[in-house]
Parts: sequence; structure tokens; C-alpha cells
Amino acid sequence: MLRIQAFTGLRPAPALVAEVACVPYDVVDREESAALAAGKPHTLLRVDRAEIDLPPETDPYSDAVYAQARENFLALQQSGALIRESEPCLYLYQQRMGAHVQTGLAAVCHIEDYERDIIKKHEKTRRDKEDDRTRLIGTLSADTGPVFLTYRDSATIDALVADTLKTAPLYDFTAPDGIAHTVWRIAGGEAFVEQFRNVPVAYVADGHHRTASACRVGRERREANPAHTGNEDYNWFLAVLFPASQLQILPYNRAVKDLHGHTKDTLLEAVSRVFTLRHGGTPSPARPGEIRMYLDGVWYDLSWRPAPDADPISQLDVSALQDRVLAPLLGIDDPRTSKRIDFIGGIRGPGELVKLVDSGKAAVAFSMYPTTVEQLMAIADANQIMPPKSTWFEPKLRSGLFVHTF
Repeated sequence: MLRIQAFTGLRPAPALVAEVACVPYDVVDREESAALAAGKPHTLLRVDRAEIDLPPETDPYSDAVYAQARENFLALQQSGALIRESEPCLYLYQQRMGAHVQTGLAAVCHIEDYERDIIKKHEKTRRDKEDDRTRLIGTLSADTGPVFLTYRDSATIDALVADTLKTAPLYDFTAPDGIAHTVWRIAGGEAFVEQFRNVPVAYVADGHHRTASACRVGRERREANPAHTGNEDYNWFLAVLFPASQLQILPYNRAVKDLHGHTKDTLLEAVSRVFTLRHGGTPSPARPGEIRMYLDGVWYDLSWRPAPDADPISQLDVSALQDRVLAPLLGIDDPRTSKRIDFIGGIRGPGELVKLVDSGKAAVAFSMYPTTVEQLMAIADANQIMPPKSTWFEPKLRSGLFVHTF
């Protein structure tokens, strides 16, 4: 049984919503964050990436950054850019990216559901990134960016959503990247809370570090509170829950900087022993079991068939590439730490791979078919961990549209 709850949080003043709401902290670096925040004193990037308000040489994990984040967060409230709700609320959050539309429910979820695998995970977290978000959440006593969760579709929940969509929205704006964001406010939301009790499990689609960090902060507060009951706000973390059928996963492509001692011909010969290799083909695979390789100005089609009894991890194209080519042929033993491989979000398209190889920044690149939602859920259900950079969800959830405080 999945527990969700309405919350009395902060949200942007309607006139400032397009400025306050920002891209997630982890899809932009310091330079990109600073550019996006230029001329926008109320953007939440000044909280999530507070180093942009400090000298360029500032260590992003220094005490000064978290102190600046807290100062900026309080300033947004004092200026009225962020306003406090008068009662507990849920929110519907709809995103439109071209023809793709997805609508999720913003709520808070219980950290114990994450600890008990009612909210399932499929990725490992990096300790440095988790430490950073843990410290930021703890310093602010707030979740500024929601976790992206998914669940198997429910007709009853769909009906509640459809009824809410008939009402007037609270916010409706289009971001500079062309993605439209619409939010509906749901006071109380008891009907949604009740129906989500019938959802047996949810899955972290995007935001493993935010989830793990929020749970760490909750445990720390719990251990420091002798009167802990389990109902305190620190037991809950901010999330948006989407039905699985609406999600859009794009590929996560790979580019390797050198051929690890191979020539073009020796690499092609070695790859042909582990995949069915065909010269030519389209830059994007048409189905699972296909990978495209770009080498020396030419696209190659690599195909394979997993064993009928293969486990969910072994059936992934990213696993086949890692196990058959990247590790044994190109020396990428640990893609999480190797400096010789870059991962390129599929929203940039295979043309980005061509540019990298043709410019000499990479020696070979691989265009992947996106991992499916069904594969993600099967791996999480099997308590397995996906290889790194297996999924790229798009569109990304904006931070700052609703903030959970505790």
C-alpha cells in the first residue's frame, strides 16, 4: 500500500511562476546555471545551485554554498516570490513537449515506503552527490525539487485526474525550451490519497539521489527527536507520480574517446565476433536488440538476441554493449568512473554523436534504443540495479512549482 499525503507547502506567486520554476539542478553545470539565472533574481536555481552567486573559484560543496542557498531561499519567501499555502494541497502537474503529454500528481510520499521497497529503485547513487543533496535539504528543511515516480496505470486514478483537468488551472506557462507546464491545485485531495492506497508499489523513474537524500535527512531528524511519532513533515518527501503508460524514455547514447589500441579494422573485426555486424543503416535503432555504431564516418548496425532465460539486466541493450564491447574491447571497465566515456542524452539526437566523432573529440560512438518502462519496472521488481546511464526521461520536472518544507 502506497502512502501519499497533501502538504501545506510553498509555491510561486502566479506572476512569477515562469521565473521561479527552473530546470533540475543535475542537468546543468555551474556555467549553464549561471546563464539560465542571469537577470532572474527569483529563479530557484539560486537555491539549488547557490554557487552561482559566489566567486567562480568557490568549492560547490563548501559551507558558503549551503549558507548562500539558505539565504536565497529565505529571500524568495520574504519577497513574496514564494508564498505559503493556506491548507494542505495536492497538485496535478501536466507537461506538453510537442505531441507528448504527461500528467502526474504532486504529493509527498513516506520515507518508510522507500526504505521498505514499496517505492522501488533501480539505480545506485554516488555518495558525493547524495551527500550534497542531503546537506542542502537539511540546511533548508525543504525539498525544492520533486522526485519523478511512476506506477502501473489505474483507471480509478485516471478518472479523478480527468475530472480535475476540467477545472481552471493554477499555473499555465511555456518555458524557454518550448515545454509547456500546467498545474492544478487540489485542496485536501482525500479522494486521491484514498485511491493511491490501492497502488501496491511505485518506482523511482528519475531522482534517485533526491530520494535517498530526503530519506537520510528524515532518518537524521527521527533519531534526533525523542518524541518522534512518524507523522512529522520530515518523514515525507516531495514527488510527482505519473502513470507508466504516459512516460517518455529517450536513449542514453555513448561516445568513447579512443579505440584502446585498436585500429578501425581490428575493432570492426572484434565487434563482428560478438554482434551481427552490418555496414550502413539508419543512425537510430528501430527496436530493442539493435545498436548503431558510428566509426570513421560510417554507421554500422549491431544486432543481437538475448538468451531466452536471461535475467532482466542481461536483456538490456546497454548491458550487451558494456559486456561485449565497452569493457572487453575498449577498456571501459567501470562506466561510472571512467574518464574515457561520455554519455549523451537522447534529446540531442544521433547528430551529436556524429559531431563528436567527426571533430575528433570521440573515436567511436553508439546510438542506443531507449530502455522501456517495462524493463525498468522488471529490474526494480527483481531487486536488481540498472547499468549507469540507462534511461533519459524527457521532459524533466521543473523545480520550484511546489516546495515541501518541514
